Amino acid sequence: MIEIVPHQVSWAAEFEIVAARLRAAMGEQALRIDHIGSTAVRGLAAKDVIDVQLTVAELSEDMAGLLSAAGFPRKPFNRDHLPPGCDDAPRQWEKFFFREPAGQRRTHIHVRRAGGANQRYALLFRDYLRSHPGMADAYGELKRRLAAHLADPNSYPDVKDPAVDLIYLAAEQWAAQTGWRLDRCPATAPA
Repeated sequence: MIEIVPHQVSWAAEFEIVAARLRAAMGEQALRIDHIGSTAVRGLAAKDVIDVQLTVAELSEDMAGLLSAAGFPRKPFNRDHLPPGCDDAPRQWEKFFFREPAGQRRTHIHVRRAGGANQRYALLFRDYLRSHPGMADAYGELKRRLAAHLADPNSYPDVKDPAVDLIYLAAEQWAAQTGWRLDRCPATAPA
């Protein structure tokens, strides 16, 4: 069952705890650690899961081994979905996906390559929703309705992804109009 809860002010502090663990495990290989996803947007309803984007220079088994050795279990998701009209080069959308160590706060850790389209997507999506509270509210309502009415909770991401892409396409226009750039994103901007 999918449960969407109102925004929790504690999510930002919980992200910082996870980020500190990741920094300790990864050292200089962690180029950035960002709070992403719905829990990173003040006021946005979300699943009670902290999403983290860990940016590295390159995805490698050695790098993944550092997280595994620190107790973060790796999961078999190795690619993000391809939004319509985007570069379909596999390298642009590949990632490593990890979960929280046993007994710790529920967390999804998306390890992405610096400069990858999927790295930019997550940060632009977050920043756009932070700048457009009405859009964030509408997105939260969509998630609540999906969670309440989907017969198969496993289909939640498949149904939600096209809506996320619609928001992302609007975010791309916003980025072009405002001059938003990835290098201007603070590494751990507050939720």
